[in-house]
Amino acid sequence: MRIALGISYLGTAYQGWQSQPSGRTVQDRLERALAEFSTQPVSTLCAGRTDAGVHGLMQVVHFDTPLRREPFSWVRGTNRFLPADIAVQWAQAVPDTFHARASALARRYAYVVLESPVRPSLEAGRVGWVFRPLDDAAMRAAAVHLHGEHDFSSFRASECQALSPVKDLRRIEITRRGAYWRFDFEASAFLHHMIRNIMGCLLQVGQGLQAPDWLREVREARSRDAAAPTFAADGLYFLGPRYEPHWGLPERSAAYDWLP
Repeated sequence: MRIALGISYLGTAYQGWQSQPSGRTVQDRLERALAEFSTQPVSTLCAGRTDAGVHGLMQVVHFDTPLRREPFSWVRGTNRFLPADIAVQWAQAVPDTFHARASALARRYAYVVLESPVRPSLEAGRVGWVFRPLDDAAMRAAAVHLHGEHDFSSFRASECQALSPVKDLRRIEITRRGAYWRFDFEASAFLHHMIRNIMGCLLQVGQGLQAPDWLREVREARSRDAAAPTFAADGLYFLGPRYEPHWGLPERSAAYDWLP
C-alpha cells in the first residue's frame, strides 16, 4: 500500500532534505526511522526538496510498503526513532496514483525576518535579520513585478536542475508583527534558491538601496548577475504543497499557529 506522511523539521542541523553520502539530511534520518519501525528498507519521495538550514512545517512524502498499519502507528512508531527536531505530524493511506511531487498543484513558503539593530539570539537560525528599517510600500510595489508566469533565470542558482526557468508565482504577501516581517510565497514550483534570491532583492528595495522598479529590470535581465546576493536560509520555512481536495490530505499542521 502507499502511505503519505506530513513531516515537520528544524533544518538547522541538516544538509537539506535530499539524501547525501554523509547521512546528515532530513530524508536520511526519516528513512532510517521508518526502517527501524517497519524492520525493512523504506524509500521516500517528497513534495519539494529544501536547502541546508531551511525548515519544514509540513513536508509531504509518500512511500510504498507491504505492511498494513493504522495511521497513528506510522506517526507514533516512526517518531520514536526520530530526533527531537524532526516529527511525523500525520499519516494517511493514499491510492497508488498519488505522488507527493507530481500530484502537487503548488508549493508554499514563508520567510520570517527580524528588523532590529541587534542580531537575533533566542530565534537564531529561525529568522533572517536586517538592521536597517524596511519600507513596506516599496517592497509591495517591487513584488508586483514578480507576480504571474515569468522566466526567473535571474533568481536561479547555477546548480539548479529544473528543466525550465519559467514558473508561475501566484502570491507574494508581506505582513508585519512588531519587529518581525513575514513574506509568504506560493507558486506552481520554485527554482533552486529562487526564494532566497528574491528575498535578497526585496530587502535591497525595502532598505532603500534600490527602487521598486529595479526588480522588473532584474527579472527581465534573465541573468543571476543582475540580482542581489542570496539571502540567508535561516528564516525560510517550507509550508508544504497544495493538493486537490479529493486526496483528503491536511493542508496545515500545528506549527502553522506557532510561526509569526
